[in-house]
Amino acid sequence: MKSRYQVIFFDAAETLFRVNGSVAEIYLRLASRHGFKESPESLTAIKQAFSRAFQEAPPPVFAATEPQTIKQCERLWWFDVVHNVFYRVGMFERFDDFFDEVFEVFENPGTWSLFPETQQVLAQLKEEGFELGIISNFDSRLFTVLRGLGIERLFDTVTISSLAHAAKPAPRIFELALEKHAAEPADAVHVGDSFRDDVQGAAKTGMTGILLDRKSIAPAPPDTRRIQSLDQLRPLLLTL
Repeated sequence: MKSRYQVIFFDAAETLFRVNGSVAEIYLRLASRHGFKESPESLTAIKQAFSRAFQEAPPPVFAATEPQTIKQCERLWWFDVVHNVFYRVGMFERFDDFFDEVFEVFENPGTWSLFPETQQVLAQLKEEGFELGIISNFDSRLFTVLRGLGIERLFDTVTISSLAHAAKPAPRIFELALEKHAAEPADAVHVGDSFRDDVQGAAKTGMTGILLDRKSIAPAPPDTRRIQSLDQLRPLLLTL
């Protein structure tokens, strides 16, 4: 396959892999185990509260540089998000125990599943000579998830916000990822499921952004480069 691109970057969650079930379902199941009073409306309420809490949270960017301190900052960031969720839907006495468990659950690779085409597409791109990288606002638990899902070896680089001290859609995180490959923006593509974080973020750096819109529902301008599956990436690259 001939392409003018040197590097293909990917977002992580909801691009390469997805949570089994939903975040709201996991929160509800574990919270109920720790004393949360469940109601018929709880699942919808948690889903809505999580969406709002996540959107209102500051970027996961920290001043810390020591690995252990960064992990503590990541944990505190998520504690605030999850606390905000249950502040809206109903706090319970054993919240701290619940949070300890839920934080570990999302580091467990068994909580996640690769999309059906992920492994094959990545392996083929690698075989064809592309350098592959991840640019993600996921925290350092991502490394455990990638190893557990069996795809860590396919990536040359992994750039995450807490280690880069920048978060998508800020240009800096994309620039740092490019530096790892000694690549110019024009030589790289970034694929992700968020128009704002992935497509616009990449474009601000001069990279080509591709929106992965599996359900064809993402709000984006008509001229946005868009695919519904990673299977469609290789054919698209030939046209760019």
